[in-house]
Amino acid sequence: MPEFENPAAFLFLLVIPFLYIMRALKIFKRTAFPLVFADWNGKSFGWNGKLSHILSFLALFFCVSAYVLLTFALAEPVIHHQEKVYTSKGADVLFVLDTSPSMASRDIGGMTRLNAARQGIHTLVNNNRGAAFGLIAMASEAAVVVPPTADHELFLRRLDSLVIGGLGEGSAIGTGLSSAVYHLISSKAPRKCIVLITDGENNAGSVHPDTAAELAAQNNITLYTFGIGTKGSVPIEYIDPNTGKVHSGFYDSDFDTAPLESIAYAGGGRYFGIESTNALSEALSLISRRETVIQTFHYKSSDQALYPYYLLAAAVLFALAWLLRRVILKEVL
Repeated sequence: MPEFENPAAFLFLLVIPFLYIMRALKIFKRTAFPLVFADWNGKSFGWNGKLSHILSFLALFFCVSAYVLLTFALAEPVIHHQEKVYTSKGADVLFVLDTSPSMASRDIGGMTRLNAARQGIHTLVNNNRGAAFGLIAMASEAAVVVPPTADHELFLRRLDSLVIGGLGEGSAIGTGLSSAVYHLISSKAPRKCIVLITDGENNAGSVHPDTAAELAAQNNITLYTFGIGTKGSVPIEYIDPNTGKVHSGFYDSDFDTAPLESIAYAGGGRYFGIESTNALSEALSLISRRETVIQTFHYKSSDQALYPYYLLAAAVLFALAWLLRRVILKEVL
């Protein structure tokens, strides 16, 4: 809500009821010089139909509204913005997100597994403004989408840009994790962690997940693993980004969670089985609490003046009133 730096300007609004009261008491009358044919036995002036009455009232309404807007502009409306600026580094959180075709399965709250993961990550990022977030997309290959950054808007845009099947059909979990470790080793953050979200087992790439997990532990990087998806036959539909072909049907969902539990334990973290949006939210909230870092910060204030918008709106209304009176109603003012 805007605040007003000069609220005394609102006293000018009293002019409107004052003029109407004075005119009602016939103390103040509008100066006019009527020129009609009635003096020569002609017809006196009268509106031609209801439309003219409506347009005349509309012109008056525009004039009064424009005057009110001018008064608001004189009151100097401003919106005060206050931004928390962190002066010390928070945690670095790097997501390794599976984008293989099976992540198009719709069994997490009616959403695809990828979209459910995206939604949960959005919530986590919005609730942890002091942390830095990064993203690695993983399928049969792994690619860094965005390294750890405090620019959360950039991170979320890159997250939303991920497509199913863009990196193949496998799950190179070891490659994805080793890429994440590589991008966190040189980080000076007080806490560093990797969050792997996948629905399959390692079946591609040249790096074994156990090797990547050990490398993470050696560099004080905590590793969390999420096995997302329900078991059984689940609906699936996605468009192959390479061919444009639509794939739909049912997917037989079943994978061994033991390897994911093993690498999470080796990386000093935890494994979470995710079969609902609530389970995903609770798991990410737990990670947020565990990886919280006490940071120093200050507030940066800025003001946005709104009076130009009020002036522009008033000018538009005055122009409309003039057009109605002079061009359409053909009044002589």
